[in-house]
Amino acid sequence: MSSENLGGVIITGSARGIGRAIADHLAQTGYGIVIADLDESAGTRAAAEIQKAGGNALFRHVNVADRKSVAAAVMACEEAFGFIHAIVNNAGFNRPQHFLETTEDNWNKIMTINGLGVLIGMQEAAKAMIAAGHKGKIVNTASIASRSGDAEWVPYCASKAAVVSMTQAGAKALAQHGINVNAFAPGVVQTDLWTQLDKDLMDMGISSRPGEAMQNFSQNIPLGRTSTPQDVVGTVAFLISPASNYMTGQCLMIDGGMIMQ
Repeated sequence: MSSENLGGVIITGSARGIGRAIADHLAQTGYGIVIADLDESAGTRAAAEIQKAGGNALFRHVNVADRKSVAAAVMACEEAFGFIHAIVNNAGFNRPQHFLETTEDNWNKIMTINGLGVLIGMQEAAKAMIAAGHKGKIVNTASIASRSGDAEWVPYCASKAAVVSMTQAGAKALAQHGINVNAFAPGVVQTDLWTQLDKDLMDMGISSRPGEAMQNFSQNIPLGRTSTPQDVVGTVAFLISPASNYMTGQCLMIDGGMIMQ
């Protein structure tokens, strides 16, 4: 772990899953971590476990669609770690519905969290970086769904396509301040989100037994297996490191080869 003050990294949706794996890895690297999540119990536990493992972390209750909530997390990051070096806008959710049955309510909820939540995170982190004169990093969680539409989760696909577009727009807007904005796109990842999707798709009649949906989605993965949260942490570490200083506006696919571009 570096003795240099690397600053703080806010990771939304990091009480569990991909966000938690990223938090664990970056804490081991020497960054101060803000676990920003709605789940106070799991988030507090995550921060405590990182501390116990020798890292530096704190929990903040954050609703990514509430600007005051996000701004408070940015302030807490600066107070605890000196400055905000990066934000990983990772919070998101999905609720599948058949294409012709997709409701306005479902669309609005998913787009608010997965779309607007990312925009607010980008804005509030960038404002703090600019005020501090720090050439920081913004990393957004997209998905293979941003590149390939699916009939059972239209709002989710649209929201993740929006993440890619916002990443490109943010990269253009913030380049003058030396802030890099990139995204990564996981494929089929073994997390609680997929566990819930599996149940939802069974209820919809898309699959008939536990695990069938994941099996169907992953049967054509060139690398021959689904991924785990640990499969993405190296890419995120790269995107917030100096090694990616000449990369901006890009979306890196971490999907085992499902989408080749």
